[in-house]
Amino acid sequence: MKATEVPAITGAYLFEPTPFADERGFFCRTFDADVVRSVGLDPDAFIQDSLSRSVGGVLRGLHLRSGAGESKLVRCSSGRVFDVVVDLRPDSPTYRNRAFFELSGDTQVTLYVPAGCAHGFQALTATADVSYRIDRPHDPAEDVTIAFDDPELAIPWPLPVTSMSKRDSEAPSLAEVLRHRGR
Repeated sequence: MKATEVPAITGAYLFEPTPFADERGFFCRTFDADVVRSVGLDPDAFIQDSLSRSVGGVLRGLHLRSGAGESKLVRCSSGRVFDVVVDLRPDSPTYRNRAFFELSGDTQVTLYVPAGCAHGFQALTATADVSYRIDRPHDPAEDVTIAFDDPELAIPWPLPVTSMSKRDSEAPSLAEVLRHRGR
């Protein structure tokens, strides 16, 4: 497994496993504490694992946490997703930058999203499973959502949106969220 910095988002990383493939399929390590530690992250900081399953075209996001924020490891374990990270850390040299990825069950690449960054994805296949490993207990009172179609962000979602949560469909603009957060 190797770790690669994401140039557009300071502190974000891609963890790329080395699959062992044969006629049966493949096997790969999807988490390695030593590799995580090698880029300055504490592997023991991740305390909750979650899984979402989405059907094609479903969009989830853009989400972030208020307060201390939430760092997360995100991996598409089955199917494919178009994944988005937006840096909303005011003191970051990559503040307001966006980065786009295709995460896939074929590659099992894991994306590290630093606290203070918004995250979202769209399912590109009939079904897509996304695994999350987060560094704080989830508290719905700290959930913040930004409009997926905010023109300031101009995210090039690849498919028409087939479904999303009520919270996501009614999310405020980036400007409104930043104004509310005092930034």
